[in-house]
Amino acid sequence: MNEVMEPENNNTAASDAHTVDESVSFSKVTTVASQWMLDFMFVSLCRHFKEGKLDEFNEVLSIVDAISQSPSFNGKLHEEKKLICAFIARVIHGKQLEVLFEEDNSVMPLMSAANIWSNLEHTVADGSLFEKTAELLIAQSVAVCLEKGQRTSASSALKWFKNHHQFPQKLGAKLSKIVAQGDTYHPYLMNFTFNRLLETVQSYLDAYLEKNPSDYLLKAATEMVQSSQYTEDREDVKSEDSPVPKTTNELTTNSHKPKRKLLSSKMTDLLKPESSKKLCVSVKRLPTNEVSQKTSEKPVEASEIPKRRKPHQKWTLQLDKYLKDGVKRHGQGRWSQILKDYDFEGRTGTMLKDRWRVLLRSHEVS
Repeated sequence: MNEVMEPENNNTAASDAHTVDESVSFSKVTTVASQWMLDFMFVSLCRHFKEGKLDEFNEVLSIVDAISQSPSFNGKLHEEKKLICAFIARVIHGKQLEVLFEEDNSVMPLMSAANIWSNLEHTVADGSLFEKTAELLIAQSVAVCLEKGQRTSASSALKWFKNHHQFPQKLGAKLSKIVAQGDTYHPYLMNFTFNRLLETVQSYLDAYLEKNPSDYLLKAATEMVQSSQYTEDREDVKSEDSPVPKTTNELTTNSHKPKRKLLSSKMTDLLKPESSKKLCVSVKRLPTNEVSQKTSEKPVEASEIPKRRKPHQKWTLQLDKYLKDGVKRHGQGRWSQILKDYDFEGRTGTMLKDRWRVLLRSHEVS
């Protein structure tokens, strides 16, 4: 935004910044701003955990890790939040046994989460919730191994818990029997499912955020978006009415953007996992020499490539309902906002506008 401001405005902004520097310590301002950013990222991380969005979670986690390196974050509350981030990072990766958070390769994500959970007991108001979560972590550490056919790992995990944690004898006896039988779908395990673990952890996060609100920056950003929403919608409508086609260079540049690695593979601190495999979804790539060999076996002539016509996208009753509900909610013309609320299967704002005209002509809407 600063790039399109007039020179006089730039001078004024610079003058204001200079005044702020003289009136207060800039290092203190930086500390407060950094704390707000960490709070915002903490809330974002909790939200992505709740929605099960692993890629977004990992992206925010890397930002949290970078921000939290600042020496400004030495308070008890921020240390708690960093610990909670580390805990939910291990829980959300609970079924990925190849992901490591500890130097000991035998310690799987949920086992590592149990270690951190024992240090978070003072943050849990409900004692029964704390005990239930601890039991779920133990049971799921064993269950996940059985689900993946790793009976030996399940037995090792159970022995590790017996040596490092105190838990009910009844739970230990039941799990030992289940591991000995190799019964992945034992009825007892249905009381300790992974989804129940996620729900229990989410209950803890909700209670913690209610007691320790971290939404100052979130509220400020929300108000800013709401205040500028109408202007943005009008600009979107104008751009949809007269779309500017992309040049060949632009299309080529956009289609060859390098993929960004989500998390570092180096074991540097509590937040970052280490894995010998790709952390999330990886794309299998052929070696360069194999690719060239396959592509050189039989060259394809341009005339041999069939030209397929893009199939017409048919509007269904459900899509029409989405469109009607969207117009009723946001108003006619705010196609970009309506696109955000419903899944129109790849349709654009212009296509929504054209369909609305069809509905008007057929008197299905007024």
